[in-house]
Amino acid sequence: MNILRFSDLIAQGKVRGQRVFIRADLNVPQDDQGRITEDTRIRASVPCIRMALDAGAAVMVTSHLGRPTEGEFKPEDSLAPVAQRLSELLGREVPLVSNWVDGVQVEPGQVVLLENCRLNKGEKKNNEELARKMAALCDIFVHDAFGTAHRAEASTYGIAQFAKVACAGPLLAAEIDAITKALHDPKRPLVAIVAGSKVSTKLTILQSLAKNVDQLVVGGGIANTFMLAAGLPIGKSLAEPDLVGEAKAVMDAMKARGAEVPIPVDVVVAKEFKADAPATIKAATEVAADEMILDIGPKTAAMLADKLKAAGTIVWNGPVGVFEFDAFAAGTETVARAIAQSSAFSIAGGGDTLAAIAKYGIEKDIGYISTGGGAFLEVLEGKTLPAFEILQKRAAG
Repeated sequence: MNILRFSDLIAQGKVRGQRVFIRADLNVPQDDQGRITEDTRIRASVPCIRMALDAGAAVMVTSHLGRPTEGEFKPEDSLAPVAQRLSELLGREVPLVSNWVDGVQVEPGQVVLLENCRLNKGEKKNNEELARKMAALCDIFVHDAFGTAHRAEASTYGIAQFAKVACAGPLLAAEIDAITKALHDPKRPLVAIVAGSKVSTKLTILQSLAKNVDQLVVGGGIANTFMLAAGLPIGKSLAEPDLVGEAKAVMDAMKARGAEVPIPVDVVVAKEFKADAPATIKAATEVAADEMILDIGPKTAAMLADKLKAAGTIVWNGPVGVFEFDAFAAGTETVARAIAQSSAFSIAGGGDTLAAIAKYGIEKDIGYISTGGGAFLEVLEGKTLPAFEILQKRAAG
């Protein structure tokens, strides 16, 4: 993908003394008192900010936080807790600036945090006047927020359109490189794991991957719909019987080119959806009418582990069972550890996937962990993300 990278501009000595506007993703969870409960995104944004400061730039950083109403400031929408955490991580004070669209005071070697960009009227609809005002604040625009790359908003798209220079920060560039390696130039066999509660939310992803991958592993409620399509009983498990035809079509498309969707041979069932519900391992052909499937069985998990260990590239989105309940976590743990032990290049994304990676402590054994939920899914669907599109246009023009 041909884009300009912030690291290239720094290497060329084009950043010193320049006004740099970084669109970061600092949208972190907070408790009722406004305290940050998980700061991964803030920590992930620090390298780009440090790069800009070390290169002698005057640095402005902004992000959205939550879903505020444009034009209406409420204390809970403020980036103040983020400014405090950023100050701690950078070892210097990071002032928070409100009402910044018409001008920002910042000198080379300084960094300021610009208040929640979604408070600006016209942000979500990518208002041209707003985008031009933002672009006028800087010499260089740096997009470093992959989590927002699937949205064409004023602070992600419009500013990139009108800024003197628009480039990708290290976080966004790393996402682009990982996605290219996994989907556009993969080492084979390419195995994708797509799991979740509903086929309907992931149908386009399944259809898109079916054209490209060698093994398409389905899990969770999605797998139940595929089991129905394969003629297996699923009892009262979560499934979408009206999408059996689509599931069959995906299986047929894979089969036609010598690829496959592995269907579970055994499962873990319970009568109720509860952490302490008695768990029973059964052959996939023997699920009773009053049982629900909450995990894959050990034989299926071992079969998938073998496929993952032999893979060249692995794309992982979603746990294969209700891994939050220990009685139904073995399948996801086996799959997670197989990915960690595989010599394949692996890319993982999605909130539940990241939770599973953290639960089993395998962060260092995954090739690349994507920071964007919705953006990661849209890439798997084969869509061109607005952020990638505008940065490619700017690099070409």
